[in-house]
Amino acid sequence: MRNVAVFGATGSIGGSTLDVIARHPQRFRASVLAAHRASGALAALCERFAPDLAIIADPALEADLRARLIRAGLATRVASGPAALAEAAASPLCDTVVAAIVGAAGLESTLAAARAGKRLLLANKEAIVMAGPLLLAALRDGGGELLPVDSEHNALFQALPPAAATRRAALAASGVRKLILTASGGPFRGRSRADLARITPEQAVAHPNWRMGRKISVDSATLMNKGLEVIEAHFLFDAAPEAIDVVVHPQSIVHSLVEYADGSVLAQLGNPDMRTALAYGLAWPERVEAGVPALDLVALARLDFQPPDLDTFRCLALAYAALRQGGTAPAILNAANEIAVAAFLDGQLPFLAIAEVIEACLEQIPAEPVTDLAQLIQTDLTARAAAQRMMRRLHC
Repeated sequence: MRNVAVFGATGSIGGSTLDVIARHPQRFRASVLAAHRASGALAALCERFAPDLAIIADPALEADLRARLIRAGLATRVASGPAALAEAAASPLCDTVVAAIVGAAGLESTLAAARAGKRLLLANKEAIVMAGPLLLAALRDGGGELLPVDSEHNALFQALPPAAATRRAALAASGVRKLILTASGGPFRGRSRADLARITPEQAVAHPNWRMGRKISVDSATLMNKGLEVIEAHFLFDAAPEAIDVVVHPQSIVHSLVEYADGSVLAQLGNPDMRTALAYGLAWPERVEAGVPALDLVALARLDFQPPDLDTFRCLALAYAALRQGGTAPAILNAANEIAVAAFLDGQLPFLAIAEVIEACLEQIPAEPVTDLAQLIQTDLTARAAAQRMMRRLHC
């Protein structure tokens, strides 16, 4: 029996994780559930799954959550705040942590799980983008397992030789020539820069293939999500930037590919449903039923691929530039993007200005070698403040 902590339980990844858990009550138990501010939704999940601990990130809502659970007659303990998340991640209450908290907020608890030797199912790409060297060091020290559950990186994990997938052998020594991430292209695939000048938040969050939260949906629309995934692939599999390619694949059926030195290309295919990757991470190295329909290749009929448009969707090029710069540059990129996307969703920033804000921050703030978490937190705060200034300077 695996005891699973689901951080971000009320989000789309959390919902998919809990669906898989519910299908296998003899194998998995949701022992810890955590949410940001949705105390009502979290209480409803507690009624269904009866965890040992429920955590609400906003301390102001702890009393409300506790009252809801008392009324429901549950013995579930209640805690709140970032420190409670980190403590739970390292506690005996769980042996597996699903890190699905959006943005930099999930960094501390992710590192705590790694240091404690847990099986870490990483759905929060920002944690490894910001703190890749620290996360890898924590995993080495703690002896835990890192299993990516982003669909693209989970696909790479499945298509790579086991030694390379778990970083026990270098990619080149395993005969790997290139990692190829697929991108749907988002809702604006094929559009020109002129077409994107008046894009609204409602248009940007309408992803054609995946059900996702608002922030990650905007990242998909700008291709920043794919840029963050390039950085993530670098840290997960020790791949050089030039060994990571991106191709646009509108159907979202081929989730990633691995090119080998002998000319072979291995791909992982499946319907666009996060439960496939999550079930693989929860049960690895076994496979279990995930509730995902089998892929009907005859009905699908065709698979299309094309290069990304880096002139129109500049965020992907900026992510490659931050990866090549190294050090704290990815953390600067991530923080500036979070501020710019939030402003866009609030109607305070045009869609095309997201990339302008990020580029300005990367140019203004010098990157430094990563040393510790305190430095990264300070870099994050500095980049966020700089992004706010850039938005005012751009008259947005």
